[in-house]
Amino acid sequence: MLRPVLLWRLTRLRGPAVSAGNGGRREVASGVPPSGSTSPRALNIFDRELKRKQKNWAARQPEPMKFDYLKEEVGSRIADRVYDIARDFPLALDVGCGRGYIAQHLNKEIVGKIFQTDIAEHALKNSSETDIPTVNILADEEFLPFQENTFDLVVSSLSLHWVNDLPRALEQLAETEREGGFSPHISPFTAVNDLGHLLGRAGFNTLTVDTDEIQVNYPGMFELMEDLKGMGESNCSWNRKALLHRDTMLAAAAVYREMYRNEDGSIPATYQIYHMIGWKYHDSQARPAERGSATVSFGELAKLNDVMSQGKKE
Repeated sequence: MLRPVLLWRLTRLRGPAVSAGNGGRREVASGVPPSGSTSPRALNIFDRELKRKQKNWAARQPEPMKFDYLKEEVGSRIADRVYDIARDFPLALDVGCGRGYIAQHLNKEIVGKIFQTDIAEHALKNSSETDIPTVNILADEEFLPFQENTFDLVVSSLSLHWVNDLPRALEQLAETEREGGFSPHISPFTAVNDLGHLLGRAGFNTLTVDTDEIQVNYPGMFELMEDLKGMGESNCSWNRKALLHRDTMLAAAAVYREMYRNEDGSIPATYQIYHMIGWKYHDSQARPAERGSATVSFGELAKLNDVMSQGKKE
């Protein structure tokens, strides 16, 4: 089985590498790195500690499910794509799981056991119930505490767009996967054409990249901002403004309403989700025939209709 080798990634973790063991739902040692640390080759764009605080704040609200409509919908769509694959997955990993938006839509006939990781401990504590044996692990998407070739399926939903080093995160997922499918569903700040290259660079093949758009109508811009905050999706870039003046926000809301409002007075917000699906190389996969092994030339394909017609007459 072919895979990239990045042994140095395990040395940056606090706590041991985790392998899949027996048992049902349980908490495992944290794989979250020291605050502020990131890959030495990455652009440090996002404050990962702030993102952890934002997600924890959202998870601690009295009604966190009030803001989960987008993540629930995307989680359901991911589960549908897993069901479309004609095989089962004994061991799966959900990276950046939140409250378990994917696992709740799967069943133990398809997934035998699932590991769920998230950077926010309160999101894990509030994770949804499922009939699949589940292990919850506090871990950063940038520093996954798993041994190589552990999982048959790796999924991620609306999480990787806050990762500083997306190529490295994909390479880690390629290492942890055994032989199954990998399907991150993210809204990254990158060109669609680059996503396939990132998967190929990470060691995946048979690639599929497509996009979904989900439109939600809000009474106004402030309601949209409230929901984003409730989702834990507030801005966490280092160069963000610490304070937005009220006059600036009111002006922005007025411009937004003037330019984009619907006939009923609401304003639309379109969420664009990129779906990337790749498979890790395995000996059981079909391969192209060796060069020169063909027994029929392309020039003879034009005669195919004549041959078939003659066969029917006989």
